[in-house]
Amino acid sequence: MHKNRPAAVTAASLLLLAAAGLAAAPVAHAGVHDSIRAADRNCDFNGDGRDDVLIGAPGGTVNGDAGAGYVTVQYGTSGGLTTSNAVVLHQDSAGVPGGAEPGDAFGQAVATGDLDGDGYDDAAVGIPDEAIGTTARAGGVVVLWGSPQGLTGTGSVWLESTSPTKDQAFGTGLAAARFFDEGNAGDLLAVVDRDGLQLYAFEAARDFSIRSEGRDGAGAGARTPVLRNDAVRGLGRSGGSGSARLTAAPTQNIRPRAVTTGDYDGNGWADLVVTGLSTGAEPGHGWSMYFAGGPDALAYQRELRGGPAAASGDINGDGLDDLVTGEPSSPDDGGDTLTGGLVGVYYGSASGPAGQGGAADPETPPQWWTQDSPGIPGVAEQGDGWGSDLSVADTDGDGYADVAIGAPGEDIGSIADAGAVWVLRGAAGGLTATGVRDVNQDTGNVPGVPETADRFGGQVRLADPDGDGRHLLLAAAPGENTDDGVVWVFPAGSGGVTAAGSWTYGAGSVSAPSANARYGAAIDE
Repeated sequence: MHKNRPAAVTAASLLLLAAAGLAAAPVAHAGVHDSIRAADRNCDFNGDGRDDVLIGAPGGTVNGDAGAGYVTVQYGTSGGLTTSNAVVLHQDSAGVPGGAEPGDAFGQAVATGDLDGDGYDDAAVGIPDEAIGTTARAGGVVVLWGSPQGLTGTGSVWLESTSPTKDQAFGTGLAAARFFDEGNAGDLLAVVDRDGLQLYAFEAARDFSIRSEGRDGAGAGARTPVLRNDAVRGLGRSGGSGSARLTAAPTQNIRPRAVTTGDYDGNGWADLVVTGLSTGAEPGHGWSMYFAGGPDALAYQRELRGGPAAASGDINGDGLDDLVTGEPSSPDDGGDTLTGGLVGVYYGSASGPAGQGGAADPETPPQWWTQDSPGIPGVAEQGDGWGSDLSVADTDGDGYADVAIGAPGEDIGSIADAGAVWVLRGAAGGLTATGVRDVNQDTGNVPGVPETADRFGGQVRLADPDGDGRHLLLAAAPGENTDDGVVWVFPAGSGGVTAAGSWTYGAGSVSAPSANARYGAAIDE
């Protein structure tokens, strides 16, 4: 087990709350769940009760602009996932703010949630390389609205930092959930940038205009993002005492990379975990910050060892979400790189995510897993990247969430960085290697062959597009075909994920430009 001291308190983390009294929302469609527990997040843009799949291609060419980026949406059907009903959206799509420009990386990060409370999940798309005026790589986010017809660019909303700075990369990470009662039916949107996090609420308005470097949206029924500055006092870079709605974290030396949500303490409100890498005296270690949701506020609780990848779900079936962190590489105390990668598991408790022995404090590590753990196929090797991406959901319908683990740096024989994926099983006693599955492009029944720098497993997603309660595995290889990117689909049955019947598709399969698209570089969790 690798250990290092808690992150030193040296640099401020930006945590801003956006909220407002919101207008009453229409009754939610029966097919959409509240985004509180991880198992409730069904990514359902058209309200039919089945998972839809949102995939980012940040390197994609749009109308001749290389690297402008796009996203694709595939809608769940009774027959499962298909490419025949896919939709492609980008900044040149009708109604989407701004315009496609070379190198924007639209789709570098994606997330879903019902932000306006209308019963249809919406999509948030991160554009971290977007320039704001002359400010390079300040970043932005576009919100695309769900509807009975699915995701659309109509009335889309543009978000950017309140004070854009060079290389801020606003939109690096995204998540949405119900953290507290804001008087509305919609989720709050969490947006990560280089320095921290902002939370946005949305209110309906008959007319609105958002001033943002010429980007605007207007029209009846549009939704307005609200940043209420009187609720963020003291939570900016200058520090301070916090607000009634968000209890501020002490200053941290954790540079955020991503966010995940789940109800870890079982109080019926979503909690938030901001995960990233330490800076300061001991840089490069995975660390996270845990905030507990409640009826009145989102309150900072403690640091957690592990990150920068994270996902949530109920692994042991006790009704509480569990937190899984991935640390694909980490310097040890001597400055060398940790071999292979680490995956940590914190189990839910009345006090939130708890480490080994059920302890819920910053000094207690999680249950650690590596490729050298008993029962895990393979051997941990430097550069494997085990834990680069994670997904948590039930693959066999037994009521316990399983954990998919991507290792895009895994060598297959002598083929460097070909990549591989493991699925560990959930059980009443917690995560187990019993029944573990591992797949790569050299596995029987898997289409394709391993090639150098394919990075299979760069993104993983467990999804239920046919609504049968068993989540299939999507494994992306963004480096496949010299960075075109390809996604593999592994069916799920009573025995969980299987290679039998697996199939593959790329950007061209959904009528999108494929050259250097890095298709699958982001898949909504």
